[in-house]
Amino acid sequence: MALSISAVVLLAVIVFLLVRRSGLKAGHAVVCVLLGFYLASSTVAPTLSQLTNNVASMISGLKF
Repeated sequence: MALSISAVVLLAVIVFLLVRRSGLKAGHAVVCVLLGFYLASSTVAPTLSQLTNNVASMISGLKF
């Protein structure tokens, strides 16, 4: 059975863990979130989306 998880949920969990365990300050996390919003509305967004899709496809194709 394959488990599918949204990239947004996965990244949110990672940021939460970094804030709780690794000493990432909440202000730094807010800056990261704002950077994500600005990147999403920039001209780089399609390239980043394609890169993310390619990496996800590569990871899903790995056989253990």
